[in-house]
Amino acid sequence: MTDIVKTGGALAIRPDQTAWTPEQGAVLRQSGIDSDVTNAELAGFLHLTQRTGLDPFSRQIYLIGRWDNRQKRKVFTPQTSIDGYRVIAHRVVAAAGHTLGYEDTLWCDSAGRWYDVWLKDEAPAAAKVVVVRNGQRFPAVAKYAEYVQRGKEGKVIGLWGKMPATMTAKCAEALALRMAFPHDLAGVYTAEEMAQADNPAPERHLRTVQQGEADPWATPGPGDGQRTTAIKGRSQPAQDIADVAGTTADQSVVKEMYRQAHGEGLLAATVKVDRELLELGAYLIARGKELAEPAPSAPASGAEDDATDDVTDAVVVEEPGDDHAAAVAELRAFAAEAGISDIDAAAYPHLGAPLDDVSADAIRGLLQQLRTPAA
Repeated sequence: MTDIVKTGGALAIRPDQTAWTPEQGAVLRQSGIDSDVTNAELAGFLHLTQRTGLDPFSRQIYLIGRWDNRQKRKVFTPQTSIDGYRVIAHRVVAAAGHTLGYEDTLWCDSAGRWYDVWLKDEAPAAAKVVVVRNGQRFPAVAKYAEYVQRGKEGKVIGLWGKMPATMTAKCAEALALRMAFPHDLAGVYTAEEMAQADNPAPERHLRTVQQGEADPWATPGPGDGQRTTAIKGRSQPAQDIADVAGTTADQSVVKEMYRQAHGEGLLAATVKVDRELLELGAYLIARGKELAEPAPSAPASGAEDDATDDVTDAVVVEEPGDDHAAAVAELRAFAAEAGISDIDAAAYPHLGAPLDDVSADAIRGLLQQLRTPAA
């Protein structure tokens, strides 16, 4: 296997290095990292290059600055290419003595039909890639609409206009690799995934559903949420997601699975977990909370029998002072009054993350918008 070529001389990054040298800093500034970058972002970037083994001076990994309206400053995000992901993955399995493989890439059209080769002139609706690490499957689906790069007039630009099928497949592969190698690829995204970050920001607002318009928060009818769980027996994305969430011990993987399931409209799909039928969204939330809880400590020697006799189902009681829990409770109470059956899935597009991952202020901001009548 061809390994990454590391820069030598004054630019070589040492494993024990804790800060960028003046020579390295000068080259990084020439690569586009300006004075807006923070010391924390630079320190994190150094740690990431040491952990991944990617060379920033050969443009294998780099920092890209984008204006963040919430933070009111330019935020720098590490990026690599899909080739960088592949090199890291091959290096990890070689060191661990594991195996790495892929199932055939699939593309989906707007009608939900899957193809093993994309020959149509228009862009596919989605692509699916399954990474197989040491016999365990890590499936991921990327929707074209979520990653496509557009200009100011909404026109598709760059490689997304020339090779939409290839670019969508690369995004799906990046998602699958990140699930298969969460520790090795955490904190760095591919350029293919991040191209959409430069799209002009759309207007985002909440309003009431107009007469004759479908309610986007309505509970899916029979089969709506499960339509893609089995297509000609070849693909079961909802069950695949549940299977991966049930075998991983990494909470970040479960969070990624939730985001993927939401993007595919699968949160309401029925999956089988330990011979029990559950909604995928509810299962992923429960699984994430399960992995977030610390493992119970072992009972003192000689007290095992007594402890076993007194064990009851544990109930986590949230303290009254827990502002986040209070905000979530307020939102759920409003949802119950308004007839919103799945507030977790409904709030996701507006908050950009599951309720557990956002602040109490963000949740209350959404609640205020929901309570404000549309003009």
